[in-house]
Amino acid sequence: MPIRYRSVDIFRGFTVVMMTIVNNPGDWGHIFSPLEHAAWNGCTPTDLVFPFFIFSMGFSVNLSKPASLATIATRTLRIFLLGLFLNFFSKIHVGDWTGGPLLAVRLGFTILATIALTGKFEGQKQLIVALLCLTGMLFLAFGPFADFAHVRIPGVLQRIALVYACVALGFLYLQRMWHWVICLVGIVGYFIIMNYIPTPGLGTGFLAEGKNLAAYVDNLLLPGHLWAVSNTWDPEGILSTIPAISSGFIGLITGNYLLNHRIEWFRVALVGLVLIGLGLWMDSVFPINKALWSSSFVLFSGGCAVVGMAVVWMLVEVRQQAFLFRPLLIFGMHPMLVFFFSGIIPRVLSMLEINLYAISIEPHFSNPKIASLVGALTYVVIWFIVLHGCKRFGWKLSL
Repeated sequence: MPIRYRSVDIFRGFTVVMMTIVNNPGDWGHIFSPLEHAAWNGCTPTDLVFPFFIFSMGFSVNLSKPASLATIATRTLRIFLLGLFLNFFSKIHVGDWTGGPLLAVRLGFTILATIALTGKFEGQKQLIVALLCLTGMLFLAFGPFADFAHVRIPGVLQRIALVYACVALGFLYLQRMWHWVICLVGIVGYFIIMNYIPTPGLGTGFLAEGKNLAAYVDNLLLPGHLWAVSNTWDPEGILSTIPAISSGFIGLITGNYLLNHRIEWFRVALVGLVLIGLGLWMDSVFPINKALWSSSFVLFSGGCAVVGMAVVWMLVEVRQQAFLFRPLLIFGMHPMLVFFFSGIIPRVLSMLEINLYAISIEPHFSNPKIASLVGALTYVVIWFIVLHGCKRFGWKLSL
């Protein structure tokens, strides 16, 4: 059983709560600017949520200590396929069925996917089931099936899975010096690739939305299976996963120094401040950009995560003030449960054409942005109650 540190669960719990708030506003048309992503270049608090999660995942590998290639492969596939199923959910059709009957079918497949991808099977059955699910989903996506012809392949959980695989393999097979090397190669190599390798039809140094080398690679390798808004590039695309791996290794390295070397928290925080400074300095040559996961974004967001983790470590592990953050603990212990079903629930409500926010919250506030924020916070409270119920009955989404 992996050792649990409350500081790690609290940091991850804060990230999950922020993710829940920014992904589930009451009204997408009325959001406070810090809870929106930057239009392109730049960074808002919302842009830090995803890299913070990747950082905490890398940090936690020091605690979970994956023991074999099969273990890593199983967990990678399970996370990847949960994310892929979210993209499949709204593409599932049965003839001309609509409304309740179609929803019942989609929920039925959701139950099957949840059992297949989180069930505690014996021996190698978990890996075998995951491989069968992967084969089936890819066959549907790339086969002669009109309903799935444009299903999105990348996604948030998919990127988390790929980063986890690289970080866990690095932890299992490589000496710690190579963790630094991989992290640095990802940052510098991505800078060189994006700025000095010409994009066909454009040339070098193009970093505009949809007009850059990362978008070109996405379109070349996954045409028609990209982000739904444009279907020409993807914020969780192929090339930009390279620097995201560096974000995971920053978490792994930070965890190693705090957990194993017992480096003082303030020294770790100073390193984080240096990373923030390097990211701001690099912004002038490779702008901080979450969608591209630019090298400056890796440094800046990684630095913020290191500082944040160091402060939480100081408050929780050094000064024993965990009671200040107790509500966050339960979110940090069930991150995949919250993320997966937070993706399913809005899709279900959309099919039912139920807008609980418009009925129960919006009429009570004159400021639509405040009403929207209250809607998001209400969703967090509901999840808090659900997670407490899961804890009471001993149910956990296991990957």
